[in-house]
Amino acid sequence: MKKLMISGALAHKPLNGGNAWSRLSWIQGFRRLGFQVLFVEQIKAQQCVDAHGHPTGFSSSANLAYFQAVMKQFGLEHTSTLLCDDGQVWGLPLEEATRWARQSDLLFNFGGHLTQLELKQAPARRIYYDDDPGFTQFWHAAGNNPGLAGHDFYFTLGENIGDPDCPIPTDGIQWRHTRPPVVLADWPVCPPKPFDRFTTIASWRGAYGPIEYGGKTYGLKCHEFRKFFTLPQRTPAACEVALQIHPADKKDRDALLAHGWQVIEPHTVAGSPDAFRRYIQNSAAEFSPAQGVYVGTNSGWFSDRTVRYLASGRPALVQETGFSRHIRTGAGLLSFRTLDEAIAGAETILRDYPEHCQAARRVAEDFFDSDIVIATLAAAVDLKLP
Repeated sequence: MKKLMISGALAHKPLNGGNAWSRLSWIQGFRRLGFQVLFVEQIKAQQCVDAHGHPTGFSSSANLAYFQAVMKQFGLEHTSTLLCDDGQVWGLPLEEATRWARQSDLLFNFGGHLTQLELKQAPARRIYYDDDPGFTQFWHAAGNNPGLAGHDFYFTLGENIGDPDCPIPTDGIQWRHTRPPVVLADWPVCPPKPFDRFTTIASWRGAYGPIEYGGKTYGLKCHEFRKFFTLPQRTPAACEVALQIHPADKKDRDALLAHGWQVIEPHTVAGSPDAFRRYIQNSAAEFSPAQGVYVGTNSGWFSDRTVRYLASGRPALVQETGFSRHIRTGAGLLSFRTLDEAIAGAETILRDYPEHCQAARRVAEDFFDSDIVIATLAAAVDLKLP
């Protein structure tokens, strides 16, 4: 059986079910097509924390506990490795992981996460997977992204990168385009329910700051979200966000509440893969702005989270990043640029909700089915399917 390796940050983000699914869908998708997959993650001892966020040792960390729980749930406890830089390892020992790497047809490397040379250099092909288009390329152009080196192929969720109207620099790299996959069996369609609320799951600022390039500053999700504060007051539907927001942003949180947003804790409702799935499938539809850098660059980025709503038969109303050039919109999936367009989109979904639920699933099947996404990627790198 063909072997491959996937590497990305999962233990780094305990109690983040959405981040886990972004890794798991590639793992599950490759396994579904007949590959044996080893998932490898590296973590620094100084990044290990307990359940309260306080520094602790690797063996007692919430990071390790979360990694173990997710791997065991998905039957990966014997085909996964968590490497700590202090020499501790959970899962497949480093010696066996290295042997696996040498037998692998492919390394699929989320954001260049895997840097351990003995593992990284051994597979026959190495793919760098960019799920943060704009950030990745702007950093590289500034000489601040060494993790890009040492790969044979470069894939990005920014489907417009390389087009004349997308200012994201390619900097000599041939960026190929892909989409976030969903294993449809993992995300079964749910019958329409009485419409109660639009929801989304978000980080107010995320891990990175604004980016300046070519004399222009590209902002974060908070900068876009503020443009739509008044949406709950302009539409009959309730609006809820499971929001990770720092106490220093209390003014923004208060503004959300004052304008009618329901704000809840994401770790509580979406901290595990199962909880994340339940939250989405118990929602009526999604409403979400996007990161400012994705919007301002016309990147063509599309949200991994939104794909889950669509697969579940839940309509999505999301901010335009240029993705409608490649993905069907108008039924099930609606895009907006302005507040008025967002209001109109919400009214459209409310008016024909059952039809939009059915159309949402069709969009997922036509554009994000893992079988299609992975087969297309494999053909581009001459990787034969088992």
